Amino acid sequence: MLLAIDCGNTNTVFSIWDGTKFLATWRTSTEHQRTADQYYVWLSTLMDFQKIEAQITDVIISSTVPRVVFNLRVLSDRYFNTRPYVVGKPDCLLPVAVRVDAGTNVGPDRLVNTVAGYDLHGGDIIVVDFGTATTFDVVDHDGAYVGGVIAPGVNLSLEALHLAAAALPHVDISRPASVVGTNTVACMQSGIFWGYIGLVREICDRIKAERARPMKVISTGGLAPLFQQSEDLFDEWVDALTMHGLTVIHAYNKRQTPS
Repeated sequence: MLLAIDCGNTNTVFSIWDGTKFLATWRTSTEHQRTADQYYVWLSTLMDFQKIEAQITDVIISSTVPRVVFNLRVLSDRYFNTRPYVVGKPDCLLPVAVRVDAGTNVGPDRLVNTVAGYDLHGGDIIVVDFGTATTFDVVDHDGAYVGGVIAPGVNLSLEALHLAAAALPHVDISRPASVVGTNTVACMQSGIFWGYIGLVREICDRIKAERARPMKVISTGGLAPLFQQSEDLFDEWVDALTMHGLTVIHAYNKRQTPS
């Protein structure tokens, strides 16, 4: 069984893959102080609770938080007796090499999304990921990551608005009933929702114009379903895109390893 771990700036997701489907998926807050022993107690407790008797034989990790990787490596080695694949490291191969400026380090999450998007939808796509940052990954016709765009995440923007303007409250993110708000909360919700609709649409339109070819737009991330409500913004929403990409990268590396 494969344990796939996606460590983001806010949350870390653990999924168990049996080769054909995910048996379970769990989410915890990302904390670099958490030890390998703490990870194992948490994970094994959840597995027991859901009566999952899977024997973990392989681990693959994607992490945008470098300080967390060490303890996840220890978890893999100590409790599952396996050396993990870590996306972005030289010994974790990608099906197609990236094509960006020399010396550029591409975030592991963007590499994984690129692989997953290409596997599911082919080339010439834009992957929009609503995470701590809102990222746009451009995937070429052959599946290569060729660049993208990074914008502030929705929750990050709301938090900055609240911190910079003391009179503005914390608000939930939702689609407002109308564009023009008649109270403070409605005004903020409209600014965030329609502001990000405009941001996503404009950036995708400019990418398509610059690439001068038809491109499919795929969305993922926690807030993607909210913005999926806007007509014609995305061609498709994929819930567990990053996890799917991790299984594809793992399978590719296993094929490259001599028996």
